[in-house]
Amino acid sequence: MRPTAHPSVLVASDLDRTLIYSAAALALAAPDRLALRLLCVEVYEGRPLSYVTEAAAALLGELAGTAAFLPVTTRTREQYVRVRLPGPPPRYAVCANGGHLLVDGVPDPDWRAAVDARIDADCAPLDEVRAHLLAVADPAWLLKERVAEDLFAYLVVERALLPEGWLAELGAWAEARGWTVSLQGRKVYAVPKPLTKSAAVREVARRTGAATVLAAGDSLLDADLLLAADRGWRPGHGELADARWSADHVEALTARGVLAGEEILRRFIAAAAAV
Repeated sequence: MRPTAHPSVLVASDLDRTLIYSAAALALAAPDRLALRLLCVEVYEGRPLSYVTEAAAALLGELAGTAAFLPVTTRTREQYVRVRLPGPPPRYAVCANGGHLLVDGVPDPDWRAAVDARIDADCAPLDEVRAHLLAVADPAWLLKERVAEDLFAYLVVERALLPEGWLAELGAWAEARGWTVSLQGRKVYAVPKPLTKSAAVREVARRTGAATVLAAGDSLLDADLLLAADRGWRPGHGELADARWSADHVEALTARGVLAGEEILRRFIAAAAAV
């Protein structure tokens, strides 16, 4: 049985590098590495992949009893279901940057159809964008190329080897075709503009009757999510921090790495309790 949550508060949060962290993204100083206990929340091909601190795990359980929790991720459905967060399974989840709305783990086909219709009306075809990505990528720094859920494309690259100005040039090309480009870690994403996290979150808020939306995220693909929320938080790392991105209702935290995940959960709980 799910704990009783505040019916008017929806907490919509990005996952990777916001609430959960790979070993490479933990950003722990030596004293913290010795003092903190980590809980693995994702295993891939038999190996632990993502973590939260034990304190964050407890906070996730507390949050479930305070507000409706909505994971909002650019991950595909297959990648999302690998994550096992502490606490009860969320009723809703947003995957593929808003392309899929899961209800009790099942994709809503009407939502996907509406997303496809918006993309078809306003954007260049995925095949055209994918072909361009491959044409302008150099095998010297391209590691992988992927298409996610037939919605968007991304490259896995050696970031340090990307030529100066390459990303800006790609972004300008994509902008003219109704797409946006984002660099997150080693991944270069090309995403159609109508494919947004905020649109899916607004739909969940409508369905749940939430009057207040709280949000958190670290990347440029989270900016629309944060702008659409009533209050938001971003960690001290990530694309948004690097760009010094800000909004009046979004607090820029100084905490970095997995400790930022703890701090974000504390802010969620306090803000939801104050509503």
